[in-house]
Amino acid sequence: MNRFSINQWAQAIAERLSDEWDGKSEFSEDAELLKEVLIKALSAVPKECMRLVGTGIIEESYFEPLD
Repeated sequence: MNRFSINQWAQAIAERLSDEWDGKSEFSEDAELLKEVLIKALSAVPKECMRLVGTGIIEESYFEPLD
């Protein structure tokens, strides 16, 4: 889990959350804004960002290749 940077995790979490947001299909520009804000917020607080890793939000194995 630690071999990936906070920025990589923040990006992945933000993409996951903004992609799964119910309003994405109707408000695609807002989904992009949500992603940008989440990346900045999660990157600014690394400890809190890492609390999300290994939860139902994002798996610890997120970056591992699918076999």
